[in-house]
Amino acid sequence: MKSMTGYGKGAVSKDGRELTVELKSVNHRFLDVSMRLPRVLSCIEDTIRQTIGERLVRGHVDVFVNYRNTRSDAKSVRVDDLLLSEYVKAARSANEALGLKDDLTLSNVLRLPDVTEIVPADEDADALIALAKEATSLALNGLIEMRVAEGGRLRAALLSGVNAMDAYREEILSRAPFVAEEYREKLNERIEAVLAETEIDRARLATEVALFADRCCIDEELVRLKSHIAQFRTYLDTAEPVGRNMDFIVQEMNRECNTIGSKANDTALTKSVLACKAEIEKLREQIQNVE
Repeated sequence: MKSMTGYGKGAVSKDGRELTVELKSVNHRFLDVSMRLPRVLSCIEDTIRQTIGERLVRGHVDVFVNYRNTRSDAKSVRVDDLLLSEYVKAARSANEALGLKDDLTLSNVLRLPDVTEIVPADEDADALIALAKEATSLALNGLIEMRVAEGGRLRAALLSGVNAMDAYREEILSRAPFVAEEYREKLNERIEAVLAETEIDRARLATEVALFADRCCIDEELVRLKSHIAQFRTYLDTAEPVGRNMDFIVQEMNRECNTIGSKANDTALTKSVLACKAEIEKLREQIQNVE
């Protein structure tokens, strides 16, 4: 079992190029990858998304990328000859008009605004793609390792919760047979108290009790609830992503408990149903982070 919460970082350096990929994931219904790359790195976006999609099924993943090119040919200096020429003309014109000292030198004019421009060299897309795939794979290793560790803690909590819920189901199962009998006794007592000197129609009383027993019968719901619990436990030991399946099973568990609660006409039984529903709600919250 894996959680959807995790963090991983991968850094690769090769031939003067250094690329770092950081991944941070949280829960999400589907796989949602979010990243913003500078234009120079736009060629690696699809590679990063594909690499993540090959190993993750669900979760919102934020991607952060840092890149450095320390190669000798990474940058070049471009001189705007036309602008420089205009600067020189303007300086000489001012010199003639004002009689200023002419101290124009190459080092001076190159420091004039916008005369020089540092131009990054065109990047090697194939080299960047290879670096991105390797760095993303390393980051995924760390991310998945953290998600597995968190998944182990989630599994322990889910197992504890479903065991507690099963215990409440057993309480309901053991209490259910006595509900109809107690109803018969209470109904009989009330009738005898009201009609102390009147003969009670025992056949009619038996019919009423039978109708009540049929209305409050929860055998089918308990059988289905037991089946859902067994299926839930199976998912706890399944290597494949099971978060959506668990979410569906928990909805079905809640449905059965609601039906049992609506049929329950007994204080002790209702108390066990409410406790069971409380455990189901805890399960529902925890499985939101299961991949």
